[in-house]
Amino acid sequence: MLYMTFENNRLMKYLFILPLLAFSAVLAQAQTFPENAAEMKASGLVRYSDFGAKGDGKKDDMEAITAAHAFANEHGLKVKADPARNYYIGGKERTAIIQTDTDFGTACFTIDDTDVENRNAPVFLVKSNQEPHKLEGITSLKRNQKKVDIKLPQPALITVTNSSVKHYIRFGPNQNSGAAQTDIFLVDKDGNVDANAPIIWDFDQITDARALPIDEKTLTITGGVFTTIANREDSKYNYYQRNLSIQRSNVVLDGLEHRITGEGDHGAPYSGFVNISNCTDVLVKNTILTGHKTYRTIGSAGDPVSMGTYDLLVNRALNVSFINCSQTNDIDDPTYWGIMGSNYSKNLLFDSCTFSRFDAHMGVANATIRNSTLGHMGINAIGSGTFTVENSEIRGRSIVNLRSDYGSTWEGKLIIRDCTFVPSGGKPVSAALINGYNSGQHDFGYACYMPEKITIENLRIDDSNHPADYQGPAIFGNFNSENLSGSYQEQFPYLKTKQVTLKNVTTSSGKELRMSDNEFMFRKVRVEKF
Repeated sequence: MLYMTFENNRLMKYLFILPLLAFSAVLAQAQTFPENAAEMKASGLVRYSDFGAKGDGKKDDMEAITAAHAFANEHGLKVKADPARNYYIGGKERTAIIQTDTDFGTACFTIDDTDVENRNAPVFLVKSNQEPHKLEGITSLKRNQKKVDIKLPQPALITVTNSSVKHYIRFGPNQNSGAAQTDIFLVDKDGNVDANAPIIWDFDQITDARALPIDEKTLTITGGVFTTIANREDSKYNYYQRNLSIQRSNVVLDGLEHRITGEGDHGAPYSGFVNISNCTDVLVKNTILTGHKTYRTIGSAGDPVSMGTYDLLVNRALNVSFINCSQTNDIDDPTYWGIMGSNYSKNLLFDSCTFSRFDAHMGVANATIRNSTLGHMGINAIGSGTFTVENSEIRGRSIVNLRSDYGSTWEGKLIIRDCTFVPSGGKPVSAALINGYNSGQHDFGYACYMPEKITIENLRIDDSNHPADYQGPAIFGNFNSENLSGSYQEQFPYLKTKQVTLKNVTTSSGKELRMSDNEFMFRKVRVEKF
C-alpha cells in the first residue's frame, strides 16, 4: 500500500499557506540582517548561517533554513549550506521551499521524527513558481490520441481523472475498492501529445483535468548527508512524509545521502525520503539511500500484513531516471522493505543502481533496468509498453514478478538480455523467470494481460543451490493452480503470452529451462529457441 501525497487534503491546504509563512519569516530575518541581505544579493548566494542557523546538531535550525530559501526564491539566489555543519531539524511544522539551485555540500541534516506536529509536511519541497491550473473543454480522450484540443502558453503536464470509473481494484490482504481512472501525459503548447509517454486509457468522460506548467530551466540540488531519527508510532498505515519532495519538472538531484537511525520494534511507515510526484524529467544520480525496517500490521481484509515503507517513491511522474545510486543496507536482507515504489508513472530508468527492489504498483508505462543489481525483492511491476532488463543481476524469487494484487498484468513486451538470475539470492528454491497470479475471478477494473511477447537472450541462471526434487528453472511460475483443464472458466479472462523467444540461456545446475509447473495454462505459448 502506498500513501498518495497529492490525495491528502491536509497537505494541499498546508502547501497553500506555505508561501505566506515563508514570506513572514523572510521579513523577520531581513529586519535582523539588512546589511547582510545586500551582500547576499550582490554575491548571488545565500547561506543558512546568514539567517541564524547554528549547525551545531542541537539547536533547531529549521526556521533559519526555511527563511534562507524563501529569501533566495524571492531574489533568484543560489543556496549553499555551510560546510561541515550539522543542522538539527525538529518536529515543528515547517517546510523549506526550494526554487533555486541548492548545494547542501558536506553539511549534515538530522531530521528528528520522534515528536512531529504534522507527519504530512515535507522538510524540503522542490516546487515550481508556476501554478497548475484547471483545464476546461476536455470531455473525453482515447488511448494513443495524438493531439488534445487545447492551447497553452508553454509545454505542460496534463493530469486527467474520471471519477466514475475505478481502476486498480486491489486483490488480497490489502484489498480495496479501487482508484479513479487516472492518466498523466506531456503536451506541447499546441496540445500535441508526446509519443514517448502516450495516453494509455480510453476516457469516456473527464471529471477533472489540470495543466502543470513545465519549468524549462534545470534546477540542481547537490550533496548533503541526511539522517532521519525514525518515528516511534504504532505500526499502522500512518505514512510519514518528512522528506525531500520534488514536485517540479527538470530537476537534477546529485550526491545526496540518506540514513536512518532509531528504528525499534514498531513504527509507522514512510512514503519516500526522495519523493517525486507531478513532474517530468527528473534525474537522481550518485545518491545513497537506506531501506526501512519492515513492520507488520492488520490489512484491510483483517489479516496480518507487512507494511510497505519506502525511501524512494515516484507518483504521477514521467521520465524519471536513477543513475549510479545504491543503498546502505544489504540488498538481500529481508528485514528491510524494498526501497522503491511507484504509481501512475511512465518511462522509469534504473542505470548502474544497486537496490533491493524496483516496484510499480498502480502501473508504469515503459521501464528500463540496466547495468544494475536488484536484491531480495527483485522486480515487481504491472503496466504497459516495453519493460527491458539488460546487463543486470536479479536476486529475487523471479526475474520479473507481475504483481498479483493488481492482476499480474503487463500489456506489451518484456525483454531480458545479457543478465544473471540468482534465484532468491542463492537459496535453495525452484526458480521461475516470470511469476504472478491471476485466478480470472476478480475484477481489477481493466482487462489483464501477460506480456504478449517475451524475449530472453544471453541469460545465465545461477541455480547451483537448489532443492532435491528440483526439475529445473521454469519460464513461468504457476499463475493459477486451479486452471488445470478446459473445464475451468475465467469470469474475467486473463490473456496469456503468445510467444517466447530464447537465445543462449544457460543454467549452473545443467537442467533445461522448462515451460511451467502448470503446463496446461501455458499450452498455447509458442517458444522459439535459437
